[in-house]
Amino acid sequence: MASGAPSVEDLDLPMLDILGMDRAEAVAAMAGARERGWLARSLLGFAVTTYDDAVALLRDRRFHSALSLIPAMSGVAPEESFMGRRRSILAMEGAEHARLRRLVAPAFTPAAADRLRPLMDGVMDALLDAVAPAGAADLVASVCEPYPVPVICALLGAPAADAPRFSSWATDIFRIFNGNLAEELPVVERAAGELDRYVRSMVEERRRRPADDLLSALVACEEAGDRLSTDELVMLAEAVLMAGTDTTRNQLACSLALFLDHPDQWALLARRPELAGRAVEESMRFLGAVRSTARVAAEDVEYRGVRFPAGTIVSIHLAGANRDPGAFADPDRFDLAAPRDTQQLTFGSGIHHCLGAALARAELQQALPMIARRLPGLAADGPVTWKPPTFGIWGPRSLPARWDAPA
Repeated sequence: MASGAPSVEDLDLPMLDILGMDRAEAVAAMAGARERGWLARSLLGFAVTTYDDAVALLRDRRFHSALSLIPAMSGVAPEESFMGRRRSILAMEGAEHARLRRLVAPAFTPAAADRLRPLMDGVMDALLDAVAPAGAADLVASVCEPYPVPVICALLGAPAADAPRFSSWATDIFRIFNGNLAEELPVVERAAGELDRYVRSMVEERRRRPADDLLSALVACEEAGDRLSTDELVMLAEAVLMAGTDTTRNQLACSLALFLDHPDQWALLARRPELAGRAVEESMRFLGAVRSTARVAAEDVEYRGVRFPAGTIVSIHLAGANRDPGAFADPDRFDLAAPRDTQQLTFGSGIHHCLGAALARAELQQALPMIARRLPGLAADGPVTWKPPTFGIWGPRSLPARWDAPA
């Protein structure tokens, strides 16, 4: 499109590079860049630093998901990666994306998630039964990592005994976000191939013998008129597994690490479990497991008097938007008792808003107050170690903690 607006390439902008920074450094860097303006340069292109602009660009359909660019950005030919050979709903746009979202949305409503809350309670109760008497444990390994996988297995209709396999596949496939896909590709491809064969077998089984699960519902939808192909069914089931597993376990670990730094808020949650909803939203705002997401201009885009040429990559710094004082009062204060009117952005916004947000919220709402009740006096038992900070899903690698063991 013709435009007299200056190109973003020609602007004098501060540099913002949070990759490799710990959380305190990243928050400070984003705050410093935001003080200079709503836009900064980044290693990948440009970065948005304010809440309102983050929401606007996430909702602007002229900006597409950059997920499909990961292989090329890592020096891997698209046809060499499963990401290039089969499109994911996470990278689709336009009518194709809208159709799939419309078909699967009924399975991801808050009411659908609520039906799984008793199962979530049972899973978490069993995990805490195993560790509570000891008075100390690494909460990532013993609680956060194993928690969401049985829930996703139940949602899809997979046997609970296969939960360890799903967890391992999710861990290996999400290596795509580590920034060295060319090196990690054999591990990623092996896990993706094993998961693909497993889910295809499940699809064929549900065609023969439907059950009361998400996969059966998707198969029924395929047969009801607006058809889903086998490849689409497999892709959707795999997307649910991957996103539903890694996001929840990392966000639960982030939330627990945050509460270790704020024992007064942990004690408040233990006394008032009805604050579970606020605990989830405030911990996701203050320390979200997804710090950034990326968009690419699908055409020349003019926004706020600036022209973004087609192909321009824009990083949306969700963590920075969640600390924007223009959107949140006293944004650097973590406080469950102070309701916030502005929605935190860790789940994203627009057409790529997290499809499983209701499920993830339910899992975290059930888990946090139960842990607060079952592990009284929770405190750090050594330094928290963190996974490498990347554009993917991020969180503690280990979370050593102690608590008052039952007599």
